[in-house]
Amino acid sequence: MPIKDIPVTKLKNVGPARAAALSRMGINKVDELLRLYPRSYQNRGDIKLLSDTGDGEKSALLLVIATAPKKALIRRGMSLLKFRAYDESGTAEITYFNQDYLADKFSVGDVFRFYGKVERKSRASGKDSFSLSSPIAEFAGAAPEALPPLVPIYPLTSPLTQNIVSKLTEDALDLYLSGSYADPIPAEVLVENELSTRSFALKNIHAPTSLSALAAAKKRLIFEEFFLFALGLSIAGRRHSKEGTAPILEGDISPLISLLPYSLTGAQIRAIGEIEKDMAKDVPMQRILVGDVGSGKTVCAAAAMLIAIQSGKQAALMAPTEILATQHFNDLEPLFRELGIKVSLLTGSTTAAEKRKIYASLSEKNAENRTDIVIGTHALISEGVEFSDLGLVITDEQHRFGVKQRSALTEKGKHAHMLVMSATPIPRSLALTLYGDLDISLIDEMPPGRQRVDTFAVNESYRERLLSFIEKQTGEGGQVYIVCPAVEEKEQDDENEGDITLDGIAIGDELTIDFDPPNKCSPPLKSAVKYAGELSERFPSLNIAFVHGKMKAQEKDLVMADFSAGKIDVLVSTTVIEVGVNVPNACLMIVENAERFGLSQLHQLRGRVGRGERKSYCVLVSDSDGEKARARLDTMKNMYDGFAIAEKDLAIRGPGDFLQNSSGGGIRQSGGLRFRLADMCTDGDLFTSAFTSARALLASDPELLRFPELLGEVKDLFDLKGNM
Repeated sequence: MPIKDIPVTKLKNVGPARAAALSRMGINKVDELLRLYPRSYQNRGDIKLLSDTGDGEKSALLLVIATAPKKALIRRGMSLLKFRAYDESGTAEITYFNQDYLADKFSVGDVFRFYGKVERKSRASGKDSFSLSSPIAEFAGAAPEALPPLVPIYPLTSPLTQNIVSKLTEDALDLYLSGSYADPIPAEVLVENELSTRSFALKNIHAPTSLSALAAAKKRLIFEEFFLFALGLSIAGRRHSKEGTAPILEGDISPLISLLPYSLTGAQIRAIGEIEKDMAKDVPMQRILVGDVGSGKTVCAAAAMLIAIQSGKQAALMAPTEILATQHFNDLEPLFRELGIKVSLLTGSTTAAEKRKIYASLSEKNAENRTDIVIGTHALISEGVEFSDLGLVITDEQHRFGVKQRSALTEKGKHAHMLVMSATPIPRSLALTLYGDLDISLIDEMPPGRQRVDTFAVNESYRERLLSFIEKQTGEGGQVYIVCPAVEEKEQDDENEGDITLDGIAIGDELTIDFDPPNKCSPPLKSAVKYAGELSERFPSLNIAFVHGKMKAQEKDLVMADFSAGKIDVLVSTTVIEVGVNVPNACLMIVENAERFGLSQLHQLRGRVGRGERKSYCVLVSDSDGEKARARLDTMKNMYDGFAIAEKDLAIRGPGDFLQNSSGGGIRQSGGLRFRLADMCTDGDLFTSAFTSARALLASDPELLRFPELLGEVKDLFDLKGNM
């Protein structure tokens, strides 16, 4: 049986309770457990002498037990276990709280490997004292070298512990290695890219024998994610091109254009022409429309819908949120009503009675009585939605939908044409790689008269002036966005302090190990929830709200709707507002800890303001003195063209994660799957190599006939059914 089909309950240590806990983490199969990669590693193999440790430094020590453990009751409900242990350089006092059961674990003369934070104090005698509180202890005996040097730390959910998950992954590895499963990546690809086998990689990502082995494992698994993704994009695109469809004849969009209070830009005219030419072919259009915020993508989409309707077809536009779908409906319905075209809105909150009416209207065979255009959310791919003659499907903010979700809507028509829209300008070279299954139309020209948002970069010393500026803007009737990188303030988490993260394992010729937590020296993070509370105390007369990705969709939509309606003066948020609602009255965007964001993301955030008549501003707050961070902020102050900013972002960061979803997770292939290890920002070389190898392999074997295991994995990843 393939490893991907074996349930975790087949492992001897997984009962119903553990299976339920694993399921909450999205782990139901043994293969999914193998892909639960550690988030960091404790370097317990780096043994130090007590005299070589720093105060407060997490260290691994090889100590001999000097005294028998003594138990003491400190106060009711709290006990203390204490003993001493030594090495050739000194002696340490070791204490455990409320762990009396450990008393029998330590015997005088035994050798243990301890891992924990060493407290070091100077004495008048000149000889320092050492102590450890509740360190991890492993019996070393006469063979300390047999202990694993790098110990994985996994993400957890209650009631799972590190020991339990480590044991489960060990069992899963044993099952995998004993099964002699074939490596899906062809041998020639492994050799060409100097990659390890999958067996070696999985073994050493979970139980690394050395830092170099861990680096090799990481390289292989990152390459594999990119490689499968590249193959899937090409195969998905080729599948679409094989399907036939009835061409949509050239239409006349002049009635629609005459209703607009402005003229189309040259870029819009070019994009509409490309769309129109695609729709006239006898294969379904697969095109992405990429343009900056405010560049006029929606008008191009409206023109495409009109052309489809003039050929007797229906059109559907799917947006990622209810508020964005409603916004599209409010913008487009009046225009199409003037043209005698019926438009309906279908979302999760549409009443049951109204849904039944819309369902009936969409499936109506008589063209005079049916709905011509439906605009909605994921409700459009519900089981009850059937179309009489769906000819065009449009998805807005494409990075919020996966291949599977887009296909689910197009499959409701007979090989309907598909247009997806993205407000993330990216370099053409990167677009050709990322959107491998789509043809590309770029709207690289902004409509005349679009106001420029003045942009400033300030540090914490400007805080009071910034607060006064918020008061001034809201006092004049404007609204304010404040974006924070964190949802809630977290206490200092030293559980993993000193651990090696996967980001700290280089995959080049030389290893570099980062023993500090990520961003340890960065300015403290502003949290949306806490800052909203602080502002409410500072400005009691203002209506201040917060919104973040951990809230339920309905809660977020309600807050955004209130902000759009002017009921909220200041909206404190994470980047969930990067894409979405249009609020012309919003005139100030403040981005806290701006060094945490890439250029393209900052540009998207800035695009939320300056959409009305009010003079608008963007203030980037950062105390970071990092060279790259300052370069990004300086670029934002002086550059406003989205495509030029994307090129600059690419030069500063490498191939950035432009397809990142709203929660920050990475690329979605089938609507739910994302990269687990790979990061297009930091793994640019492997990204390029993987795509190059994928193209070469498909050129020699377009159907992957020689590699059935590889084809199977690609199909599973992209949820591709049947033959290519």
